[in-house]
Amino acid sequence: MPLATAPRLLAAIALAIALSACSARYQTPVAVGGDDDDAVCLSRGNAQGSPEYVACRKDRDVQRSAAITRADRRQRDLGEYMLNNPQRP
Repeated sequence: MPLATAPRLLAAIALAIALSACSARYQTPVAVGGDDDDAVCLSRGNAQGSPEYVACRKDRDVQRSAAITRADRRQRDLGEYMLNNPQRP
């Protein structure tokens, strides 16, 4: 390997490693929003500890769980489709 291509190769490898750190499987779906549940429920005028506040937090947990379940189901369905319908060149 020529001496001039070694720094480029190392830079490309370092960039690939840095970009791979940006992806994570269990991130909060965008549909739910990355907002702080406490801040959202308080901004709606619910006092912390009130029944309305507890209901707001529970609703946000249910929404987040449903969004994660949908994303997991879509991923599983895609995997099953790819296994059952292979594209052969």
